[in-house]
Amino acid sequence: MAADFRTPDRLLPATAEEPTTPQGRPPSPVLSSPAVPDATHDDLRFWQYMLAGSVAGVVEHTAMFPVDTLKTHMQASAPPCRPALSLRAALRNAVAGEGGALALYRGLPAMALGAGPAHAVYFSVYELAKSALTDRLGPNNPAAHAASGVVATVASDAVFTPMDTVKQRLQLTSSPYTGVGHCVRTVLRDEGPSAFFVSYRTTVVMNAPYTAVHFATYEAAKRMLGDIAAEEESLAVHATAGAAAGALAAAVTTPFDVVKTQLQCQGVCGCERFSSSSIGDVFRAIIKRDGYSGLMRGWKPRMLFHAPAAAICWSTYEALKSSFGRFNEERRK
Repeated sequence: MAADFRTPDRLLPATAEEPTTPQGRPPSPVLSSPAVPDATHDDLRFWQYMLAGSVAGVVEHTAMFPVDTLKTHMQASAPPCRPALSLRAALRNAVAGEGGALALYRGLPAMALGAGPAHAVYFSVYELAKSALTDRLGPNNPAAHAASGVVATVASDAVFTPMDTVKQRLQLTSSPYTGVGHCVRTVLRDEGPSAFFVSYRTTVVMNAPYTAVHFATYEAAKRMLGDIAAEEESLAVHATAGAAAGALAAAVTTPFDVVKTQLQCQGVCGCERFSSSSIGDVFRAIIKRDGYSGLMRGWKPRMLFHAPAAAICWSTYEALKSSFGRFNEERRK
């Protein structure tokens, strides 16, 4: 059974009787009594989930960063990105300027600064919420997995959104910023701290359904593939389940990603500046300007990013969890 952080004594057998003193009173607590290990379910500690998630996030985003850059070029409404670029045209546009192919990695330091802490929060909060909810709803419950994912993304987006804004602006062709520090200082001076969080609400609205679909699909696919594969926890199972989850969740939430990108890049390199950060207002502005197809701009690179990225992320995360599990077991011997 998963550990319960609120009441560790729930881990004791339900039939155990409470010891009493000869006078019939419960004994006073003894501080030297063995404590319940500070581990979550899967017998891992909180910091181990955070470290595994942080490494997985950085590996995932670094491996797929060029595809993310192409998505940003296709979604941003700056000339020459209007009319909408095809994937091939976005690639030509990205490497045509200064830096050549290295331009596909502009903004990578900002991503690394944000993705590590954000994924540490993401996975640790997910594991804690999953542990608590499965105690109440039972194991392998899709609602518990989806709800845990939503809670995790609300927390992690608060950490990642500022650096995601910096990353998006650095990825644009002819970006006016020379690096992460210059972008942060310029935005603070010209637009104020709120500019870093202008897309937070949209990001949460996008990532809540994305994460719910992602985690529910991942857990379901992992169980289904586990019935077929010889080893349920094999690397191939985690990678395949992660890829399926990432692709489906990415397709469903692309319109919100378009809104997020345009809010983050507004006013930069000729991108349209919106009078309001309301999700509904930006949706209507995009539809009026580009039609409904404008809401699906960049869906190909988004799916090309999230399917392998999720496979990389989940397989890295689960591999690190297994390593930590073996490490914990060796320490107990």
